[in-house]
Amino acid sequence: MRICCIGAGYVGGPTMAMIAAKCPHIRVDVVDLNADRIAAWNSDELPIYEPGLDELVRQARGRNLFFSTAVKECIHDSDIIFVSVNTPTKTFGVGAHKAADLRFVESVARTIAEVAESPKIIVEKSTIPVKTAEAIQTILGADAKGLKHQVLSNPEFLAEGTAVVDLSKPDRILIGGEQTPEGLAAVEALVSVYANWVPRERILTTNLWSSELSKLVANAFLAQRISSINSISALCEKTGADVDEVARAIGSDSRIGPKFLKASVGFGGSCFQKDVLNLVYLCGHFGLPEVAAYWDQVIKMNDWQKHRFAERVLRTLFNTVTGKRIAVLGFAFKKDTNDTRESAAIYVCRDLLEERANVSIYDPKVTTAQICKDLAIQDDDPNVEFATSAAQAARGAHALLVLTEWDEFRHLDFEAIYQSMVKPAWIFDGRSLLDHAKLRQTGFKVYSIGKPLPNN
Repeated sequence: MRICCIGAGYVGGPTMAMIAAKCPHIRVDVVDLNADRIAAWNSDELPIYEPGLDELVRQARGRNLFFSTAVKECIHDSDIIFVSVNTPTKTFGVGAHKAADLRFVESVARTIAEVAESPKIIVEKSTIPVKTAEAIQTILGADAKGLKHQVLSNPEFLAEGTAVVDLSKPDRILIGGEQTPEGLAAVEALVSVYANWVPRERILTTNLWSSELSKLVANAFLAQRISSINSISALCEKTGADVDEVARAIGSDSRIGPKFLKASVGFGGSCFQKDVLNLVYLCGHFGLPEVAAYWDQVIKMNDWQKHRFAERVLRTLFNTVTGKRIAVLGFAFKKDTNDTRESAAIYVCRDLLEERANVSIYDPKVTTAQICKDLAIQDDDPNVEFATSAAQAARGAHALLVLTEWDEFRHLDFEAIYQSMVKPAWIFDGRSLLDHAKLRQTGFKVYSIGKPLPNN
């Protein structure tokens, strides 16, 4: 068996590395038209950071895992083709800012139709709207070769920062296919790949449409929980309740559970916002405006939380941050990844720069180039400094903002940092990461989301 994955991004690269590592008898080719990205996958400096990923890639690369730009050749030679290309939210036309842009998926389908000389199993790995398989099938079926390809849905549920662990011991593998003899045989072929290391009872099989929709719904439910607890965090600050205590109390209810009840400055990443917006668009498309409005509120609450945090900084610093140095610790959307897509830090920094603050940013994994791209600035912008340590970022700052929960931030020398800052020295903990009582003993004034507002 030969497997080809089109798309060497956050999903395709790690997923194929795990398949290759667990299935040494299967050749796995990861292909992408981006030559620089492929070169990075073949180097000692991988294009994405994930704990354990370097070792995983080195284990299989050159043995049965290969990265190249030979898209058509690998399509031609493979039995199973994973489609793991980007499906961003549309920024124009019908469905702008909600619907998924499927041009890359369509392009891949047309390339497969052009190149394939034998029946293929095409696996949707990208996050896509329900019924996308129908479009792929239509394109493949229009080819004059008369080949009977099978399209499967196999959504990815890994979380960035824990991707390798999630891939090695997944909660479940979901595979959807047509409920025909040919479709069921294709499903079983993919099941046999995962069964090399995943217990069979954790491999769920459904029809195509259930599988496609399940990915959107899973991310929507997780995003909903975060927006729900963040909405309560605002109420806690007004009433004197503690959001962590409330979360612990309700999370102890077995019907609710404790996960994704951590109040913060807001969720980010490549999936949550995109998938919820996609769900909103689909509900509107199918004539369900009330359902669309319900899920749209999840996004509105998340956006409000980010801006509320930035506004809290402004109000606390005497209603002006103009010319003031603000230290930002963390730019990735979560710890243990260098991914910044939809990171709360982007929105907070933009709001502060809009108020003409001088922002000093430190993140242990995010590059200066990526920060500049996200903030739409040049690397010589006079209002932004790219610090090489938390201590450097905080030196001379009026306030320190914790926007990513990197473990190293827990263990900083806060006494030295306090001495280096302008007084009164403020810490705004957007991740409830730090020991606030100890910080106050040091002399800091502390704000944390969802906590009672003491007199400091």
